[in-house]
Amino acid sequence: MKPLEPSDQRIDQTYKPQLQISSGRGGWVVGLGTLLGLVALLCFGAWGYHSRAEEVNTTADQLRNFVPSVHVIEIKPSADTINVSLPATTSAFDDVEIFARASGYIEEREADIGDHVKKGQLLATIAVPELDDQILEAEATLGQLQAALKQAQANSDLAQVTWDRDKPLVAKGWITQQQGTIDVQTLKAQQATVGVAQANVKAQQDQLEVLNQQKLYQRVIAPFDGVITQRNIDKGSLVQADTTTGTFMFAIMQGDVIRTQVFVPQDAAFGVSPGDKANVEVPEIPGHIFSGTVTRIADSLQPGTRTLLTEIDVPNPDGLLTPGIYCTVQLQIPRKSPSLSIPSDALIFNADGLQVAVVENGIVHIRKISVVRDLGTTIEIADGLKQGDVVIRNPPVQLEEGSKVRVNAGTVAGV
Repeated sequence: MKPLEPSDQRIDQTYKPQLQISSGRGGWVVGLGTLLGLVALLCFGAWGYHSRAEEVNTTADQLRNFVPSVHVIEIKPSADTINVSLPATTSAFDDVEIFARASGYIEEREADIGDHVKKGQLLATIAVPELDDQILEAEATLGQLQAALKQAQANSDLAQVTWDRDKPLVAKGWITQQQGTIDVQTLKAQQATVGVAQANVKAQQDQLEVLNQQKLYQRVIAPFDGVITQRNIDKGSLVQADTTTGTFMFAIMQGDVIRTQVFVPQDAAFGVSPGDKANVEVPEIPGHIFSGTVTRIADSLQPGTRTLLTEIDVPNPDGLLTPGIYCTVQLQIPRKSPSLSIPSDALIFNADGLQVAVVENGIVHIRKISVVRDLGTTIEIADGLKQGDVVIRNPPVQLEEGSKVRVNAGTVAGV
């Protein structure tokens, strides 16, 4: 390489400081730009933080000053009656088994299963030939005893006439005292004979009456209007009238009135009394309501279930109801103790128990309540509220004592 000339060296020495000065000025510009960028970032961050803080403060102010809009309902007394729906079972008003009261053979059978019979209608006739013979014999014996009574009465009358004739003669001494004594004793003996004859006649009449009653038992009749549900005899069947092994002939059921048995829980049992109205519904007969009346109550609760046996009589003139079916009974029980009803969505559940939120002049007041009966969509309460109070439905979770609320127009209505 060719060495630099002195003039070239001078030029080179002059150029180098200019290059150094240019490099230093560029670094200063970069540093200044960086600093400005940092300052800009800091300003942007400070602005964002301030904006968020403003938003938080604004939200807090809105929450503090927010007045929620609520739906309310006015509390009114519960209805005068309690409607209770309970399962029940139907049974016949009367259901009896008819046994033979006379021993013999079935001469005629007039009724069969499913027949509707009337009171006094003949169901069967029992043939008892020996009973007829006994009645004839008893009637003949009665005739003999009645004749003996007449004879004894005649003898007594004769003795009375004899004594009446001899009595003055004995007093005057024309007849001996002995004869007078004989007349008196004869009269007494004849009168005693009459008494014995009368007793014999009466005993025979009673015996004949028993036989005639047994004769009536040969005719088996219906004790009331009803339906034959069982038949265990046929024409020619032998039946016995023994008190322990008597023949079961028919079963008859009274169906124009159906007896419905229902067990009422304790919370409603104290209001049940004869005369209360009831409606009976059968799932297999939709749309048909059978009206009935409470006629009998047990007056004692079942210890195991705390329920009261209640019987309801349901008129059944068309025979739609039959014994032994499942049904539902709607009881209308008069209310014995007053209570208030609230919708179940007005309840507040928390650590303090059951509460409701009452609105008074736009201010919320939290009140404790005592539940008497839970009816699903409504709750009956005993205390904590009074008639006319306005409670909030579906109260917000942030609702507190003293909170301000705004009542939605048109939402106040009774339960």
